Amino acid sequence: SYLTVIRSKTAKLFEAAAELGALVAGASRDQVAAAGEYGRSLGTAFQLIDDVLDYAGDAAEIGKNVGDDLREGKPTLPLIYLMEHGTPEQRELVRTCIEQGDEQHFDAVLAAVTASGALDYTRREAETAARRATEAIADLPDSIYKDSLLQLCRFAVDRNH
Repeated sequence: SYLTVIRSKTAKLFEAAAELGALVAGASRDQVAAAGEYGRSLGTAFQLIDDVLDYAGDAAEIGKNVGDDLREGKPTLPLIYLMEHGTPEQRELVRTCIEQGDEQHFDAVLAAVTASGALDYTRREAETAARRATEAIADLPDSIYKDSLLQLCRFAVDRNH
């Protein structure tokens, strides 16, 4: 599934970084595991919002063209959602756009992704992943470092770039 791909790529990178940080800091085995879960969940949230921004972001802010993933035929959660929940016409529009590299219908696909609720669904999934990240570190002692990790979770889902 798509979430498995995210967990094997972006989330795995965040997980490794968080675990290494915990190890270098001399954390206990349980704390390293918590850091890993935090990183994995944060990475998932981050990637899901990246997927949303590919359809609803501002090219100048996100540093890439809106719709690049669609143009490249990359499956992302918003597109998968549209293909599963959209109308037959919307699904055919997506197929045509991807198979033919049809820029003529590109704006219509972007509109269909938005109209289908795919972006809202993907944001909710990102919020859920960010919540898992915050829960993973709930038992860590309160500190400015923990506060920073919690702020990073919020940034991952609230960002516009």
